[in-house]
Amino acid sequence: MPETATLLVSCPDQKGLVAGISSFIFRHGGNILQSDQYTDLEAEVFLARFEFRLDGFQIPRDQIAAQFRPLAEQLGMGFEIHFSDHVPKIALFASRLPHCLEDLLQRQQAGEFRAEIAMVLSNHPDLGPIAGRYGVPFLHFPITSENKERQEEEEMRELQSRGVELIVLARYMQVLTENFITCYPNRIINIHHSFLPAFVGAKPYHQAFLRGVKLIGATGHYVTMNLDEGPIIEQEVARVSHRDSIDDMIRKGRDLERTVLGRAVRLHLVHRVLTYGNKTVVFD
Repeated sequence: MPETATLLVSCPDQKGLVAGISSFIFRHGGNILQSDQYTDLEAEVFLARFEFRLDGFQIPRDQIAAQFRPLAEQLGMGFEIHFSDHVPKIALFASRLPHCLEDLLQRQQAGEFRAEIAMVLSNHPDLGPIAGRYGVPFLHFPITSENKERQEEEEMRELQSRGVELIVLARYMQVLTENFITCYPNRIINIHHSFLPAFVGAKPYHQAFLRGVKLIGATGHYVTMNLDEGPIIEQEVARVSHRDSIDDMIRKGRDLERTVLGRAVRLHLVHRVLTYGNKTVVFD
């Protein structure tokens, strides 16, 4: 496959946006392979994704952002540029439940993610053998209310030293501090075992069982300071009935969690997610 660049943009809606971006790529010898756009008419926000080939493009890749910036400033546009041959490093955070962690490790091993899993980090030692089976470094950081901030500082040092760009909370049962979240805006993905915004917080399946729901779900979202309220990337549901016990719902829910988290991570890695406000546009 040819090497490509992906340009993500967001800005106030106005005339000439698609023409201006397409013209920039064309003028410099680029061939657009895919383009997707969406305008939120209520918020008056324009969001778009352009993927174009780099062979024959006349601007060196390390200068594309600088060359595009005058147009972006003229249009009040925020933008990101990503390259297809870049292999980002991921850190997986987990506690004791293994299902999401092992699923992500399997997907990466099978080549579903163009990424390197640089480390598995946990507040318990239980999942060390799983990381070891996949040859991934396992770091154990016991956390209490007394040492939480100090441990997070050590964790961030490890993340920075290993060049981690994306953090995935694979059923990590700790609330991250504001300092931690601020360092990784829209780069921490969490799986919530509920169809948000319903049944937030602890024991969502117990809440759902008591309400006699007919659908349960899972939600993959970016982490923000508002617990379980970050921009949603992916969701899925499964039917349940009065015959399902809480254990049945948990079993079905874990299947959903694996699927939804895997999809959310992949969508992020292929640069198909744009956030604005507390919402996302996901270009499929």
